[in-house]
Amino acid sequence: MTQTDFQLTDLLMKMYNHSVEAIFFFDQSKKVISMNKAAEQILDKEIVQKMIQGEEKAICLSCKGYTSPHELQTCFSCYLENPIGDFSSFQVYLDTLGKGVVPYTASYQTIDEENGIRMFMLRDLTSQFKTQEALHQNMMTKRVIQAQEDERKRISRELHDSVAQEMLSALVDLRVLKYMNVGEEAMAKIQQTEVSLMRLLDDIRHLSVELRPATLDDLGLEAAFRTHFKWIEKNYGLVIDFKSTLKAKRYEEELETVVYRVCQEAVFNALKYAETEEIRVEIVEEHEHLILFVEDSGVGFDQAEGGPRGTGLGLYGMRERAELVGGRLIIRTALGHGTKIILRLPLQFK
Repeated sequence: MTQTDFQLTDLLMKMYNHSVEAIFFFDQSKKVISMNKAAEQILDKEIVQKMIQGEEKAICLSCKGYTSPHELQTCFSCYLENPIGDFSSFQVYLDTLGKGVVPYTASYQTIDEENGIRMFMLRDLTSQFKTQEALHQNMMTKRVIQAQEDERKRISRELHDSVAQEMLSALVDLRVLKYMNVGEEAMAKIQQTEVSLMRLLDDIRHLSVELRPATLDDLGLEAAFRTHFKWIEKNYGLVIDFKSTLKAKRYEEELETVVYRVCQEAVFNALKYAETEEIRVEIVEEHEHLILFVEDSGVGFDQAEGGPRGTGLGLYGMRERAELVGGRLIIRTALGHGTKIILRLPLQFK
């Protein structure tokens, strides 16, 4: 499909006038001979006026340098002064009106070699940079969380397989002494030490599970939950009504970790602050999503105040973990009406 010269000129003028990209035309002396509305809107009025008046290199009053192969921002071998350099696509920084220094992707090309006319086009990179920064931050947060979980797993295994076993061995040796010919005072001290070691062994085993339960890695979510809830009921007397309708025994490790950590935090928050004797936990799989429900009929809290006392970081961490795997955390609560936490994670998240 071809266009007449008139039609083409008309289209080019419409593009020039309505483009969101800033467009400047320079003559041989580096004076701005024309600029579109988008260009005028990003620069200070005084600089625009100097450009209109034809002041040479007026653009330099706004330009804060471009990115070269050697520096992030430099004016060395400036694109305005380097006719043989390849400036078909590069990054430049301009001090803009109301936004401060903004990065742009730029193009500086000769469009009329005979008269030395060159065109300078700018496209704002702010949104792309923000997207890249968010992606980088998410990636780094994922790596930090994974590193934390790996270290928890290592320490947990070390406590269980080494420290706990050494403690158990010491207990066995101590119990052997009870069958030897020892005095009553020594026997009393042995029994007292045995009780202390048993308590310490239980603490070590509990710490090992809290750091990273072996059942989560070996048997999956359901087994890890049942073991964890049994321990809570035994030590705190809190009844946990647990239901599971999972279709698979195992899921991606990252998803299992997120579900377990969110549930762990939600249950402990209810234990500490809900003033309730029963918690309902349910985990289901439906419509290619893994969904966790943690509900209590306790005192609730005012979400406008950021959460129950001392748990603001916990709630933030729960949301952050969910979002990192494409999930969503919903908290429904009100003073005197209990709390319901819903975690919804896609199984096909990439």
